[in-house]
Amino acid sequence: MSHVFPRHTKAKLPVASHGDGAYIVDSDGKRYLDACGGAAVSCLGHSDAAVTDAVRSQMDSIAFAHTGFFTSPPAEALAEKLIALAPGDLDRVYFVSGGSEAVEASLKLARQYFVEIGQPQRKHIIARWQSYHGNTLGALAAGGNRWRRAQFEPLLVDMAHIDPCFVYRGQEEGESEFDYGQRVANQLETEIQRLGVDSVAAFVAEPVVGATLGAVPAVEGYFKRIREICDQYGVLLILDEVMCGMGRTGTLFACDHDGVAPDILCIAKGLGAGYQPIGAMLCTGAIYDAIEQGSGLFQHGHTYIGHPAACAAGGAVLTRLIDDGLVERVTPLGEALHTRLEARFGQHPHVGDIRGRGLFRGLELVKDRETKTPFDPGHKLHAKVKQAAMNEGLMCYPMGGTLDGQRGDHILLAPPFILEDAQLDEITDKLDRAVTTALAQAGAA
Repeated sequence: MSHVFPRHTKAKLPVASHGDGAYIVDSDGKRYLDACGGAAVSCLGHSDAAVTDAVRSQMDSIAFAHTGFFTSPPAEALAEKLIALAPGDLDRVYFVSGGSEAVEASLKLARQYFVEIGQPQRKHIIARWQSYHGNTLGALAAGGNRWRRAQFEPLLVDMAHIDPCFVYRGQEEGESEFDYGQRVANQLETEIQRLGVDSVAAFVAEPVVGATLGAVPAVEGYFKRIREICDQYGVLLILDEVMCGMGRTGTLFACDHDGVAPDILCIAKGLGAGYQPIGAMLCTGAIYDAIEQGSGLFQHGHTYIGHPAACAAGGAVLTRLIDDGLVERVTPLGEALHTRLEARFGQHPHVGDIRGRGLFRGLELVKDRETKTPFDPGHKLHAKVKQAAMNEGLMCYPMGGTLDGQRGDHILLAPPFILEDAQLDEITDKLDRAVTTALAQAGAA
């Protein structure tokens, strides 16, 4: 009998034995093509020797040094390289152990920044519905995933939310994509005015919405308008690239697609590529200077921030992504994958939308393509797809609640950047069989 507390107590999980490139092999020898990176984490696959060697080497030197007493060479080197590549005026890096911690740190930093510069009345955070920013209480409060929030609502700090930029569901008849994007972006200004023009500290959003919506990028011009509104009202722009960043959408930082730079940026997942738990919060020099010239202390922290072995892994991953050119593979591979998905599912009666950027792709499943009617959530179609895919030897990331936290099903794909062409076909073939099986189980085939 296991004494592990699993995510789902009724799940019967295979035992992961070892990794082999893009595959995880279980203890029975069955191979699973990891087409989702677990949760958009394993961008280098599961057996990258350069990264494991870097971690091993650092462990031979020193495994851990608390940042209240020391900095470390791998932390300094990784921060320097990230800032050299970062957009806009980002100038400082605060290392953490994962995405939720990065977002939590960003919310606290936004608040402390305004306290330090003499604007303590700025206390409100605005985010978007159908977003996901993490599972710590602050990050969960910022997130707009109603299903994840529901039972913890009494514990959550009150934060404001506006509509997402979700063109497939939100665009009105006769409205251009650009006009739609401007309309939903302008909700931010309306909300700032409702809360008080000098009382909002930050707006937080994912450049490409990950697990909650299924690889939904904003339309052209949306984030430029958001940036204008933030600048007009003195609001900090926090971009959450925990899932969509680190090359996942074709550029190292996802916001480069939108031509904007944030005041605070959160990364994780692909930064460590699964080889070590690591995330980071990046902020501008102006924000850092406010702390340095004020109290001098960012009133936050966790035991394992700046962990030397984790930073060594991050440095090796970044070398693979940039110096070894793996990020350059993402756009052409993503386009090739999208072409295959369109060929196989583009006219499928139960696939309403195929979307995404780079190696971050989503398929939305619908009962009716014309009306975009979702399946009855009682079918738990997304769970059926996941299990059918695992039976086929394919890892994908289906989720429910795409529309409103209750209704709607989608499948998220986030395969590693080391894919070969034959594996693109393997993904498509196995996913096709899994969707067919799941639809039959739901009585829709």
